[in-house]
Amino acid sequence: MKPIKVDLSENLTSVDVVPVADYHWADPNSDHDKIMADIAYIRDNENVYCILNGDLMDCAIASSIGDTYGASLSPMDELKVCVDLFKPIAHKILCVVPGNHEARHYRTNGIDITALMCQQLGIEDRYSPTTALVFLRFGKLNSNQHNRKAVYTIYVSHGNGGGRKEGGKIQRLVDLSTIVDADIYLCGHTHLPAMLKDGFARPNLGNSSITYGTRLYVNTSAKLDYGGYGDTQGFKVPCTDTPIIHLSGTRKEMRATI
Repeated sequence: MKPIKVDLSENLTSVDVVPVADYHWADPNSDHDKIMADIAYIRDNENVYCILNGDLMDCAIASSIGDTYGASLSPMDELKVCVDLFKPIAHKILCVVPGNHEARHYRTNGIDITALMCQQLGIEDRYSPTTALVFLRFGKLNSNQHNRKAVYTIYVSHGNGGGRKEGGKIQRLVDLSTIVDADIYLCGHTHLPAMLKDGFARPNLGNSSITYGTRLYVNTSAKLDYGGYGDTQGFKVPCTDTPIIHLSGTRKEMRATI
């Protein structure tokens, strides 16, 4: 788990964060029109940022369940496309982690293709090869506690494991809270856009008091039309709608919409 600190402009009063995951660009069923719509939304709106949460590239290889021969691009060409795709919004990328599809290349030949993409985008400091805890701050912190603006922690994990039922997918998302204390938990992999909140009580050791609060959980969608191995293996038709996280910069307030 890598800590990543991001200081936003203190002039921002709110920010939208778009979770970008499971594009599977070279998959024949990847919906490039919807992907480009997401990129344009991030690029064209000043207060919109994004987190890249894995499986951006399909990376079908001979030992994987993907269609190696049906892939629309070679791995090298897919890397080039993703660099070109994210270059216009590179300055708006808060964090990058790889997915299990990119990990195929690392397991077979030791090449971290997501790290190569981040190097070419000039955002190596925003990359974690495993998971990340993002400290997102509206304005830089200083010694005057009363002048602090909103600060959020976002735990980012691509996720792992299967699960055909919605309940199992949601449970994997909620289980992330057993790993680290955070405000927001972001997960992908299961291709189910979903969001929920729960409450918690946190002890304050300094003054022997209790703080009550809420945590936000967001599961990302995939930009895949129905077909391929999802069709042959009997998976449900995916929902490709993109969840968006909304954060206030003037007070601790977070929510999500689909």
